Amino acid sequence: MTAPHPRYRRAIAIPLGMAMATALAFLPNGTAAAADGAPTATTAADASSLSYVVNVRPGHGTSAYVKTAIAQAGGTIVTSYDEIGVIVVHSANPGFARTIRTVHGVESAGNTRNAPLPAQSTTDMGTPKALTVEELKGVQAADGQDPLEPLQWDLAAIKADKAHEKSLGSPKVTVGVIDTGVDDTHPDIAPNFNRDASVNCVSGKPDTTDGAWRPSASESPHGTHVAGEIAAARNGIGMTGVAPGVKVAGIKVADPKGYFYTEAVVCGFVWAAEHGVDVTNNSYYTDPWYFNCTDDPDQKALVDAVTRAARFAEKKGTVNVAAAGNENFDLASDSITDPSSPNDGTPSDRVVDPSKCLDIPTQLPGVVTVAATGAKGIKSSFSNYGPGTIDVAAPGGDSTRYQAPAPPATSGLILGTLPGGKWGYMAGTSMASPHVAAVAALIKSTHPHASPALVKALLYAEADGTACTDPYDIDGDGKVDAVCEGPKNYNGFYGWGTVDALAAVTK
Repeated sequence: MTAPHPRYRRAIAIPLGMAMATALAFLPNGTAAAADGAPTATTAADASSLSYVVNVRPGHGTSAYVKTAIAQAGGTIVTSYDEIGVIVVHSANPGFARTIRTVHGVESAGNTRNAPLPAQSTTDMGTPKALTVEELKGVQAADGQDPLEPLQWDLAAIKADKAHEKSLGSPKVTVGVIDTGVDDTHPDIAPNFNRDASVNCVSGKPDTTDGAWRPSASESPHGTHVAGEIAAARNGIGMTGVAPGVKVAGIKVADPKGYFYTEAVVCGFVWAAEHGVDVTNNSYYTDPWYFNCTDDPDQKALVDAVTRAARFAEKKGTVNVAAAGNENFDLASDSITDPSSPNDGTPSDRVVDPSKCLDIPTQLPGVVTVAATGAKGIKSSFSNYGPGTIDVAAPGGDSTRYQAPAPPATSGLILGTLPGGKWGYMAGTSMASPHVAAVAALIKSTHPHASPALVKALLYAEADGTACTDPYDIDGDGKVDAVCEGPKNYNGFYGWGTVDALAAVTK
């Protein structure tokens, strides 16, 4: 079966046949459209500054005592999120975290990375150029469809095509794409873009400079692809999103090398909480650790910080949705071998206990965890799974060899928008999660006063129960590739079931 990409995971892992490609996307005419942007492992120089999170009691501000202790330990405060008690600090002192953990009032502290802080990069995307309909020969759209909609088998798989006959979603609802950045100039995204809720959080501190949320020309198209899956406008151009009437915001948290560090993720959740974002989509894991073990003081601090931020967002009314991951891991097993951490240092095979070591934000309390299905409606070959860990499933694509779509669709992957006015295919739980975020946005559109708890309850209750695939031999080699446990309405492959967009718009 397809070997999963060892590092970049759900950020942009794309299974294609017998090999795993990273950030490979194609235009509908088959031309390669984007390079990968996967992180390159580096080692911090002794004198380089690293970034830290220092967690204190929430809601009381940073005391003068703690500020003085941070300075004395060689730290400089970048910003403080007093409402959740998270302080972002830079320091060149390699013993900073160990020292500051002894300070009265500090509950946990840890370094967020192994690589030195990067230099700033430009966010200028240049002039985008959209494909014309004439370049998309062979695609025949029906009346009322956008030109590329016949290629989107995933819409029918969750009844989004039927849902659109009733509602496209409300422009009063915003989905925050916490990701690599969103090209809001794309003709399919521009009509539904919420500039006021968009930001660059890469440094851990909000940057609202116009366009700061866009990816640069050398950065991953991942966030733009996700945004189109959610809310590409029904406007006679390109494709159609699952919720083409709602708004999307770009919340950029990935640095120029593609890393999603804790301070940026914390900033993203807090920003969403404070700017009226109804749903966040999180198609990534927080670098550099695939699993953060709470018996390690540095990793515990990262779990503490992101947990506080995600909970704060939910308390403010935000539903948080996250991808389950692309390694075909059983997240409910007794142990997992993680070969990719730390992905900005020197990775090694590390055996972890999933009860103590968490994929964040995916496995945090309250977060909707999403598995991926392919065009045949069964678990994608790469999708993580596990009873009690998966909440729902949605189309994330798969190799056409494993799960080929019915015509007129030609690819088993998921169509999305790409920077510069292009469209292309990707696959992963990265692509499944935005389908669920969009359905949550449709539920919020139908029930505008619903709390996050109610939106999630409806999401689960309205999902189509999907029975275990047993035996699961996705590559047909006679060997079981994963074991599904549980009944039709709640199991390790599909959770409560496959999300249902039509039910989401039906009162």
